[in-house]
Amino acid sequence: MIANVLTIAGTDPTGGAGIQADIKTFSALGAYAMSAITAVVAQNTRGVRSFVSLEPEFVADQIDAVFDDVRVDAVKIGMVATARIAQAVAARLRHHGATNIVLDPVMVAKSGDHLLQADAVAAILSELVPLSTVITPNLPEAGVLLGLEPEWTHAEMRERIVDLHRLGSQWVLLKGGHMGRDATSTDLLVGAGEILELKADRITTNNDHGTGCTLSAAIAALLPSLSVEDSARQAKSFVHRALACSGRLDVGKGHGPLHHFHDVW
Repeated sequence: MIANVLTIAGTDPTGGAGIQADIKTFSALGAYAMSAITAVVAQNTRGVRSFVSLEPEFVADQIDAVFDDVRVDAVKIGMVATARIAQAVAARLRHHGATNIVLDPVMVAKSGDHLLQADAVAAILSELVPLSTVITPNLPEAGVLLGLEPEWTHAEMRERIVDLHRLGSQWVLLKGGHMGRDATSTDLLVGAGEILELKADRITTNNDHGTGCTLSAAIAALLPSLSVEDSARQAKSFVHRALACSGRLDVGKGHGPLHHFHDVW
């Protein structure tokens, strides 16, 4: 059975992140992609110029339109932009009994531009995290969620992921890519007891736009047929290959995109 996977996120006109990256990822991994847009973003590989968040009622209407007509096997949540949108998304997903929910707490773009209003963090913590099967923060996002500075060692990452798990999601995948101090990129996964380490050789490339979006989307695409552990492992492998092959593309003058279709063309 081909899984139907819904992404709820913002846009990227250059196609490397957000809704566009999610749709590419779902498609590359054999899932049918659907989307509900939370914000229209004017951005490229060099940065975010501006964004317009949609009315929460309209975001909710998009979600209802999908669930009222289509079997939804998994949901990925990316940029929610505002507290009211986060609350609307949570209300509709609870109403429809959504499962296999992957939350990527998008707060800052690769360029450093903020994609989340300050009051939305509290709504994400209270409304979306407890609904989630997996949350996938990077170190800066984890710092915001915990109210801490994210300058952590590997040992401190192991302590902080336990704190993140206590926020209420079933699983936490804490991404270690921002550490950047050794030849290995190590993510931590916790949910069913022990903390698992997911390792990959670090790839030196400027083509890392949309990495977080792609990883969380890959987990969502795989969850309907795999365990959380296997979904996370295969998603990390997919992102690693997409990064390794990103040099085949010639897109933009800043942080270029991953090659989502590296196994296809």
